[in-house]
Amino acid sequence: MNFKGASILSIDQFEKVDVEHIFSLAAIMESYAERKKRTRVLEGAVLGNLFFEPSTRSRISFEIAFQRLGGAVTTMAERATTSMVKGESLEDTVRILGGYADLLVIRHPQEGALKRCAQATPCPIINSGDGAGEHPTQALLDLYTILKECKRTFHQLDGISITMVGDLKHSRTAHSLVKLLSLLKNIRFNFISAEALRIPRELLEELLSRGHSAYETTDLVQGLRRADVLYMTRLQEERFATPQEAEQYRGAYCLKREIYEKGVGSRFVPILHPLPRDHRFGVCEIDQDLNEHAALAIFRQAQNGIPLRMALFALILDVATSLRAF
Repeated sequence: MNFKGASILSIDQFEKVDVEHIFSLAAIMESYAERKKRTRVLEGAVLGNLFFEPSTRSRISFEIAFQRLGGAVTTMAERATTSMVKGESLEDTVRILGGYADLLVIRHPQEGALKRCAQATPCPIINSGDGAGEHPTQALLDLYTILKECKRTFHQLDGISITMVGDLKHSRTAHSLVKLLSLLKNIRFNFISAEALRIPRELLEELLSRGHSAYETTDLVQGLRRADVLYMTRLQEERFATPQEAEQYRGAYCLKREIYEKGVGSRFVPILHPLPRDHRFGVCEIDQDLNEHAALAIFRQAQNGIPLRMALFALILDVATSLRAF
């Protein structure tokens, strides 16, 4: 794809070569993300961060990534502080702010809202989550993490086996990662969830049509035995009609050290999670007894969001070839 001035709304926009290009640039960006090198290629550029849902890592990592490239950031993190409480439409808000900024990052609770935003302004937009829809940059950093943790080249990811656990029906990060992995060859998907929280059927049919395999079970240990990579997810309480409906699935899957080691044996199987993990009693998807385990990659995973998003900013704003160290 032509990244210059492009919006990033869905993994469906990418081909395999695009992902490889992003990852190659992200690897270069790591030294800038860690401030071993410095650059001001985005000096004078402004990022508008519009978050209509709570966020910690995504919002702040987008901010830091833009600032590491020398740009400025303005953030709106609460709808209550905008004119939308006075009746202004989402489209009007985005059209105005798109006129102020060089690029917008938007998170919204309604699936499909980002497509409406992109139609309202010529300003490039990055989807940072639209309801239970997608979260494309999270999927990119997840796959970038898998590449690094498994110590493989991009093309060596073909044939990998991934076990995804939890609320797969509502997890936009899982949806985007399935789409992204489907660009590769012969991926073996293992889906572990309650019956009512299974991966959407259309996604399952899509990956099967592309020649991948899928195995569904409710047994966590069984799924672990089949995994090269483990991807845990949080129960998306906010996507359920009522708290009572969500309650029946709370704590259904909790990965403890004993369960992990029983499932993987002596193999090294990286543990990923898009975060946040829920630490409330009886809920936590990844128990704290795994905090010091070498396979727990969730904090390294979060750090990978900075160079990955720096790479996207550089491509969209067409400064990738202008990087220079100070």
